[in-house]
Amino acid sequence: MPTVEHVVFIPGVLLIGVFVGYMMGARAVRDEIRRKQEARRR
Repeated sequence: MPTVEHVVFIPGVLLIGVFVGYMMGARAVRDEIRRKQEARRR
């Protein structure tokens, strides 16, 4: 049987990973949109 620490720690680490991944992905999408807009202006 998993201990209480596992029940709290593992989902916590997963949530942090999802949050960090979301932030990095959103940043990459914003950069790509900016790049396309600059290319369209030229």
